Amino acid sequence: MIDYIVIAILVVIVAAAAFYVYKAKKSGKKCIGCPDGCSCSSKKGNAHCSCGKHHS
Repeated sequence: MIDYIVIAILVVIVAAAAFYVYKAKKSGKKCIGCPDGCSCSSKKGNAHCSCGKHHS
C-alpha cells in the first residue's frame, strides 16, 4: 500500500514540474532554470544567458 502512495506522490511532483515548464515556455520565458531570473542578453541575434546557456 505504501508503494502506491509513494508512486502517487512522485507522479504529482513530476506533473507539477512539467506543468510549470509548460506555462513558463508558453509565457515566453527563455531561460526557465537560470539563477539570474531570466536576465538574458542578446548578442548577434542569439540570446546568451549568464549561466552559460545558449538560446537561438
